[in-house]
Amino acid sequence: MNIKSVLESLLFAWGEPLNINEISRILNISLPSIKTHLEEMIVQCNEDANRGLIVQKFGNSFQLTTKKDNFEFIQSLLQTTVNKSLSTAAMESLSIIAYKQPVTKVEIELIRGVKCSNVIKGLIDKGLIKEVGRLDKPGRPAIYATTDEFLRHFGLNSIEELPALIIEPDEEKKAT
Repeated sequence: MNIKSVLESLLFAWGEPLNINEISRILNISLPSIKTHLEEMIVQCNEDANRGLIVQKFGNSFQLTTKKDNFEFIQSLLQTTVNKSLSTAAMESLSIIAYKQPVTKVEIELIRGVKCSNVIKGLIDKGLIKEVGRLDKPGRPAIYATTDEFLRHFGLNSIEELPALIIEPDEEKKAT
């Protein structure tokens, strides 16, 4: 079996990020071996300027995608605008979750100063955040964190790639 050929076929057929554990299960091959092959594929695709497809890593998932350089041509073919915009409220809430995770709805609302139940529901529906547990406090509030879809949406390999958080001096005074 040509493992890289099978991996490429799986990633192409699935279309969405495919978790490395699922790939290992399907091929009945160890995680380290699968990871090595996928990382080699990433390097090979990125080094070959003639390829239009690349393998991208999003957390523990991998996806076959098109090179960013070709976006305008794909957009022209589809004759539609890719709309990935989020409302200001959604972006504010998502930023808080990304930088403070895991975080409760109450903590998000304290920072934003407004209710955010509908925004959180929308972010969950889009797959950008998920409930990762409950606090052992009265009411057992849910705690939220970002997902692999969040990483994919923003083109990140891991949460550590988020830009450094810079707090303006005026904002720092408000926080204390």
